[in-house]
Amino acid sequence: MVIAPPEAGVRHTIDEIVLRGAPLRSSPSPDISHGVVRRGCESEKIVVQQRFIPDSQSAPMPTECSADLFGFTAVEGREVIAAFDGGSITSDAGALLLRETDRAIGLVSRFAACFYDTRRQALIEHQVATLVGQRVFGIALGYEDLIDHDDLRHDPMMGVLAGKLEARREDCAPVAGKSTLNRLERGVLQPTRYHKISHNPVAVRKLFVDLFLEAHKRTPRQITIDLDATDDPVHGEQEGRFFHGYYDCYCYLPLYIFCGRHLLAAKLRPANIDGAAGAVEELTRIVAQIRQRWPKVRILVRGDSGFAREELMAWCEANGVDYVLGVAQNVRLIAKIESELARAAAKSRRSGQPERCFKDFRWTTTSKSWSGHRRVVAKAEWTNGEANPRFIVTSLKRRECQGRTLYEKIYCARGDMENRIKECQADLFADRTSTQTMRGNQLRLWFASMAYVLMCALRRIALSHTEFADVTCGTIRLKLLKVGAIVTKSVRRIKFAMASGCPTAQVWGLAVERLAAANVRGSPG
Repeated sequence: MVIAPPEAGVRHTIDEIVLRGAPLRSSPSPDISHGVVRRGCESEKIVVQQRFIPDSQSAPMPTECSADLFGFTAVEGREVIAAFDGGSITSDAGALLLRETDRAIGLVSRFAACFYDTRRQALIEHQVATLVGQRVFGIALGYEDLIDHDDLRHDPMMGVLAGKLEARREDCAPVAGKSTLNRLERGVLQPTRYHKISHNPVAVRKLFVDLFLEAHKRTPRQITIDLDATDDPVHGEQEGRFFHGYYDCYCYLPLYIFCGRHLLAAKLRPANIDGAAGAVEELTRIVAQIRQRWPKVRILVRGDSGFAREELMAWCEANGVDYVLGVAQNVRLIAKIESELARAAAKSRRSGQPERCFKDFRWTTTSKSWSGHRRVVAKAEWTNGEANPRFIVTSLKRRECQGRTLYEKIYCARGDMENRIKECQADLFADRTSTQTMRGNQLRLWFASMAYVLMCALRRIALSHTEFADVTCGTIRLKLLKVGAIVTKSVRRIKFAMASGCPTAQVWGLAVERLAAANVRGSPG
């Protein structure tokens, strides 16, 4: 290789030479332009990084020292280098699955319809549907903070998800940054001079149930609605925060209502209330909406002892809704099962294993907090050398379900709901309630909840009967959504070139086929 002589007072220092194929030759000399040596006919590839440094008393620059090029330990005699010069690349190519899932169920457009926009439409850059979709997709992809969108607005994938590749104004990106999204999340009910986007809470709550109903191809014979309250720790002076003795922290106490994996309601509440507060109001609304579509469906309400309240049980009995609820143990209840506990203890000593017996009886409270006698099933268990009694109250008749089956197969299955809550909070950031007002934090909870509904729809429509059929939302994101790709745009198409060796490529392709079929037939299921 021959390089033209340097100018006076300057010498050329070769930072790096990468050769593959043929050795260096003295002629012909390659063309040099801005540190890149173009490929000659004798070599497969030649790359020369060139720097100009003063000749006087200057030491050669190491190959790994460059503002744009990073060097690492060599492998089998070859230098390892890295640079941020790959062009248009996204780390979220799998979000195309979310886009097709949203097309199948119409979540973003219907959620956006729950907002009122009084801005002058001719002057705005980002429509409400763009803002709502950007927030929901962002949470599903793992970007929980609004500040993340100052960088994401330049990601080509976010533009594709929004259906908007170019901004109308030169000083804007195709999608919004943190300030515009923050105005969306201010959570006002009526637009004002300075807050022109408001939302309709009634419409938002109704949408959760509508999406649940539409996910079924046919009317089920029976459904089970699970109730649970959980803690949402806060670390500031948010409106409605209180110290909760059980959770030992300042927190909110949101109420979650599920039917299987389907989220029916997520209600943010202050922590200074009873765990069952507001449950009857939510059930009244949800059951009425379900029965309007499925008038003959049988409904069973399930919850822990925090929901065994007279108001809730009386409402269920008056409205033809069955219930199975935990009951907090007390001295009177334990005295009812003394003989069963003794029998379980004797069996446990003989077998060396935990043993349990069941007892079915009618019971009411002495304080008259219950309006009458109700069926109670007791589990008299002896484990680890001590008693472990549990009690449930139910409206189901003994001829319909025996005590052991009622407790072990029906009541204990409610524990799966806690996994769904963990998905909402740990994977989709439903506990990211750091705004000042309760209304704003409720809106944040709804955004996270809609992201959960979208991920569940992807799992239900595209991943059933695959290895990802029962995985968490976090695993779906890691394995199927976080896929790197080179993005190329032409006049007629946008191509996401994903890694050829992607380990989930086969499942990913199957998911695309199923989502395409769902969009053709117009059914989310």
